[in-house]
Amino acid sequence: MELSNRQEKIVEIVKANGPITGEKIGEHLSLTRATLRPDLAILTMAGFLEARPRVGYFYTGKSHSELLTDKIEHMFIKDYQSVPVVLKEDSSVYNAISTMFLEDIGTLFVVDNNGLLSGVLSRKDLLRASIGQKDLNSIPVHIIMTRMPNIVMCKKDDLLIHVAREMIDKGIDGLPVVKERDNGYEVIGRVTKTTITNAFLELVSNRQFQV
Repeated sequence: MELSNRQEKIVEIVKANGPITGEKIGEHLSLTRATLRPDLAILTMAGFLEARPRVGYFYTGKSHSELLTDKIEHMFIKDYQSVPVVLKEDSSVYNAISTMFLEDIGTLFVVDNNGLLSGVLSRKDLLRASIGQKDLNSIPVHIIMTRMPNIVMCKKDDLLIHVAREMIDKGIDGLPVVKERDNGYEVIGRVTKTTITNAFLELVSNRQFQV
């Protein structure tokens, strides 16, 4: 998003005269400090300017692309993960298909009797299992799921961009967000390609990246 005309003037003033107080910037533009406060807040939050108490405003020297990169490098899974949908290992394939349809999701996570991750079910897994089968209620999901240790996982403190790259490289639609336990992994969230797409759309549409 482009800066407004006044914001561009503020950046140029700070670039030429920094450090400079808000009052002095106002004098250059014949405006009050109160009038400029929203613009200065936006420019500071976006990273164009740096504010230091009792000193004034500095120009950071960062371009739009550098600022965008800075924002991306501080987007963590914990800020975007959603509630996971899990099934027990003895749940039927029919139940899994129904759950996936009702929840409108593409990946289900399977847990054992201790509530720890033991498998992952994708739409492809369920489609393959349903072809030619007459009684899907008789087939437990643990027969068809992808098992540990062949499950790609992530943790809440992982960077969103790193997880996005791994999902693309491995052709995965969704990952479990896990917390390590003594005897396995507890599923605490999920992240999908849709999650990541929405996060980056928010970033460039000024919801997260206000410039």
